[in-house]
Amino acid sequence: MKYFVALWPHLSVISIVDILLVAVIIYELLALIKGTRAAYMLVGVAALALAFYFSRVGELGTLNWLLSTLLPYAVFALIVIFAGEIRQALARLGRRLLRSRTAASEADAYDDIVLAANLFSQNQTGALIVIEREIGLRTYIESGVPLDARLSYDLLATVFRPSAPLHDGAVIVQKDRIAAAACFLPLSMNPVLSTQLGTRHRAGIGVTEETDAIAVVVSEETGAISLAVGGMIERDLTVEQLRERIGELLRRYVPPSTLPTPMTNGGEELAGSEDEPQRTSAPRAADSRVSPGGDR
Repeated sequence: MKYFVALWPHLSVISIVDILLVAVIIYELLALIKGTRAAYMLVGVAALALAFYFSRVGELGTLNWLLSTLLPYAVFALIVIFAGEIRQALARLGRRLLRSRTAASEADAYDDIVLAANLFSQNQTGALIVIEREIGLRTYIESGVPLDARLSYDLLATVFRPSAPLHDGAVIVQKDRIAAAACFLPLSMNPVLSTQLGTRHRAGIGVTEETDAIAVVVSEETGAISLAVGGMIERDLTVEQLRERIGELLRRYVPPSTLPTPMTNGGEELAGSEDEPQRTSAPRAADSRVSPGGDR
């Protein structure tokens, strides 16, 4: 009896650790499938599990036999169906184990958005970049062209080049990757908004009204940089103000960097500095598109 009494505190600690580990696994699973189609598939799996349980309890012989026969194959089917989510979970686990290394790379990735916004502002190139936070943007991602490419300054400059087929629409960023381009977003119907705001700005505001995303908008007519969040828009931001606001909203430190200065040389605009290699951008092509309501 004394042996079990002495062993009881040790068993309690093990039980607490066991419960916490299961809770963490369930939480990570729910966070992983949030905003994806896997959430509905998980509901279907839960329904089959309940049917199997009630067939055993209610002694439903035929249903119990059918589910028992299909259950071993269902395990392999789930592995195939959730293969993508399983890869993402393992990748997320690896990133968390190497958080100290990836934190700097993510900060550098978001700094590329600031550098690209500076380029678009100087060239008066219209752009709309949406940064996903907690609420998933899968619905809007599926409306565009999937890319699933690492976020970089060069890729953003290529996508929003006026002659590129993907320059119309929004680019959606998930962490340090570009999920899709040429995405359709809901337009804000807020009557209080200025009539000077065109389709691009209203789309940026609209997606922030329905989600907690951040939208960076560059006007095609004036080159002004705006930031939409929570259904509100902050207009005429400088590059440094944009960098600070993104860092505040994402709750991470975005390190300052030397902005490229455009120089005219033989009809080409070169952007370069002593601290980073030069980048060459093609001259802005004539754009005959007319944005409804203007884009100022």
